[in-house]
Amino acid sequence: MKTIVNDFKMGDRALISPDRAGLNDWLEGAIIDIENNTFNGIVLTVKADDGRMFFGQLCFFKRAK
Repeated sequence: MKTIVNDFKMGDRALISPDRAGLNDWLEGAIIDIENNTFNGIVLTVKADDGRMFFGQLCFFKRAK
């Protein structure tokens, strides 16, 4: 079963905010988990193409084109 939240679903490509990644530009990766956290709301976990994992609220991610 695929989880769909705010047009994001597991396996979709997403861009990771430079604020979250600590870089100068957006980093691309695949969504591997979507969590409905009681305190933070929707939390995405994205595995970047280089293997690093990033997670955070929706405000740190946007859909890759």
